[in-house]
Amino acid sequence: MAVFVRVAESGSFSLAARELKLSQPSVSRIVGTLEARLDTTLLLRTTRSISLTEAGTLYLERARYLLAEIEEAEQATRGVDSLHGVIRLAMPVLYGTRAVIPALATFLARHPDLRVEMIMSDARQNLITDGVDLAIRLGVGSLDDSTFGARRLGVVERLVVAAPAYLSVRGMPANPADLAQHDCIVQHGLFGRESWRFSHNQTVTSVDVSAKLWINSALGVLGAAVAGLGIALATRVMAGEELRTGQLTQVLKPHRLDPAEVYAVFPAGPRPSAKVRAIVDHLGVSLGTPG
Repeated sequence: MAVFVRVAESGSFSLAARELKLSQPSVSRIVGTLEARLDTTLLLRTTRSISLTEAGTLYLERARYLLAEIEEAEQATRGVDSLHGVIRLAMPVLYGTRAVIPALATFLARHPDLRVEMIMSDARQNLITDGVDLAIRLGVGSLDDSTFGARRLGVVERLVVAAPAYLSVRGMPANPADLAQHDCIVQHGLFGRESWRFSHNQTVTSVDVSAKLWINSALGVLGAAVAGLGIALATRVMAGEELRTGQLTQVLKPHRLDPAEVYAVFPAGPRPSAKVRAIVDHLGVSLGTPG
């Protein structure tokens, strides 16, 4: 059942085989045996793809539920302090480095039999294909993966930053409208909008900024801002060290941006395993304070 679920989620016998440390023929044989026992076809195979049949879709839903129940029973038998196995955790590079990884030290110390495999990328991965158990995502507004389970962990403050060297040459913007006259650094995807929305004294202002640089990574945006290449959006978590050391200066302090919400996302659905629930509970405490 577990082998079938992994094949169905990844859409690949070879990917499932690598993750489960089995040979591809063994994986094919296991799924074939399951189909023979059920006397139905669960997966339609072509030379290029695998897709679920109607029966396969129904069986996948029930199989996920039953596997979760089995893990619950085993965990209850072992006790709360005996979490074991592997958690595949996906997260953005900079936020993961500065917020999530430091928060894991005490959690892993409490659960020595757990291992965490981290997939760090600012690109939106295919969480199902990558076999991810849990993803940490940041965004403004609702998540776009409506079929996934999710839990809101907290919020982080967003702010506008620039290097003192840049401001000494180009001047400090006095209000959001001044950004139109500045070079701005925009990140693809996460905060990559050319219209920045501010609120001040209950008045909302949206400004179309001039993107001098488009960068697909938060780390790159931060580095470009420190290098004096323009004005950028960041979160206080991401830019906190550079603000403390004076490498960056907060711009437009009285004008607030909508905060970024931090979510735990469960690709397998709204009922994660006991070990995933445990790490999410821990991160909810560690990351739940705005900042």
